[in-house]
Formats: sequence, structure tokens, C-alpha cells
Amino acid sequence: MIVGVGIDVCDVERFGQTLQRRPGLVRRLFTPAEAERPVASLAARFAAKEALAKALGAPQGMSWQDAEIVTDERGRPRFEVRGTVAAQVAVAGITSIHVSLSHDAGIASAVVVCEG
Repeated sequence: MIVGVGIDVCDVERFGQTLQRRPGLVRRLFTPAEAERPVASLAARFAAKEALAKALGAPQGMSWQDAEIVTDERGRPRFEVRGTVAAQVAVAGITSIHVSLSHDAGIASAVVVCEG
């Protein structure tokens, strides 16, 4: 059963400019492994984290570091959740999180579907 759906978009150039103006934001939003990726990929990962928050009902107190996008050997993205995000996932009864990322024409986007 679908428990929540979230979608988000992010302007890649504007996101990159924000990261340049506020370099500490990278450490706050992304894990060390995520932070090494190019700006379009970071924008898509930020959109995914926003989409996940929306799918969870936008609860307060979640750390962006606790929701990491990793890719499997075929390049398919998935969330690894821990800490504050894992707690919200458990409260919502979510057993599976699906995520799709895209970036094209200067826009990064993500869709998240949570099942329980």
C-alpha cells in the first residue's frame, strides 16, 4: 500500500550558486560520499531528500545526513536511511522507499514513493 508520495524540482544553476555562497551547506545537506558528486547530481539528490520529506508528511527534526542516496552496480538510486529519518520511516510504517532522479535542461527532479 502506498503510504506517501513526494516530488521536487531544483534549478541546477541556482543550486550551484547557493552552494558557492554557502559552502557549509554541502556538509549539512550531504554525506561525504554524496558531496563528491557534480552539482547536477547534488541538485537531484537535494530534490530527492525534499521529496522524501514531503512523502513523510514534512516532519520536523530530520537530519539531511540521515537520508543518503546511493546507487547500485547498475546505477539505480536508492535511499539508505538512518537516525532521525529511519525513526520517521518506522513511525509511518514504511517498508519500502522508491526513488527516481533526473536532471536535464538545467532542472533536477526527483520522485519518491513510500510503501508500507
